[in-house]
Amino acid sequence: MTLEPFGARLRRAMDERGPLCVGIDPHAALLQSWGLSDDIQGLERFSRTVVEAMADRVAVLKPQSAFFERFGSRGIAVLEKSVEEARDAGALVVMDAKRGDIGSTMAAYAETFLRKGAPLFSDALTVSPYLGYGSLKPAVDLARESGAGLFVLALTSNPEGGEVQHAVRADGRDVGATMLARLAAENTGAVPMGSFGAVVGATLGDLSTYELDINGPLLAPGIGAQGATPADLPGVFGAAVRNVVPNVSRGVLRHGPDLTALRDAAVRFADEVRAAVGS
Repeated sequence: MTLEPFGARLRRAMDERGPLCVGIDPHAALLQSWGLSDDIQGLERFSRTVVEAMADRVAVLKPQSAFFERFGSRGIAVLEKSVEEARDAGALVVMDAKRGDIGSTMAAYAETFLRKGAPLFSDALTVSPYLGYGSLKPAVDLARESGAGLFVLALTSNPEGGEVQHAVRADGRDVGATMLARLAAENTGAVPMGSFGAVVGATLGDLSTYELDINGPLLAPGIGAQGATPADLPGVFGAAVRNVVPNVSRGVLRHGPDLTALRDAAVRFADEVRAAVGS
């Protein structure tokens, strides 16, 4: 049976649990700061702790696939278990894999993360459109079929992104704005919110020249360690702020491995976001 569309499930989770996405980013320095070894045992302990602390109370958990992949097949097995346990506890899982390719290869990436019953099936997947937005069609189609969603890189917070995303097309629109327009078209008529979102950095300042109201979610990295605060969100996202899903990773994870400290940090960020966006 097809799931209720991701956009509807995400809207409900944000309203009930608060608009917050917490990353699961087990990079070596963070494992070390938790007193864990940089090996499969440390990875398992880290991931289990984050899921236990967060999955029953935050709207979204976002595992960064690369930090699991670096441990090979055993790391992928930990990722599979983390996704399953997080979803079982009620969190939506956005797989941060930033896949992007063409044809059958893009279709295979979609099957990996967006086909119901697949070991790594996630509620949504981050994707890169920079082989052309049309290259994402296999992922768009399978997401619709499965009730899943996508987050498309549009206006990212890394400084290097501008050389591509701010490049101006022949029609006078830059590439980032083009991606937003394509997503708005995907979400036409969706209620209460579409399932096809954009990644837009919370550190980018005034984005009023962009049409951010795409009737879909905006995944916003940059809160916490990268310098943005919840109070910055209305100024960056304007009228689209209610659909923003701020992503916090180090700002929460640095409080581990203590479960209570992790939970308190997540609740504090969610409350600050609620206050800032008036939700």
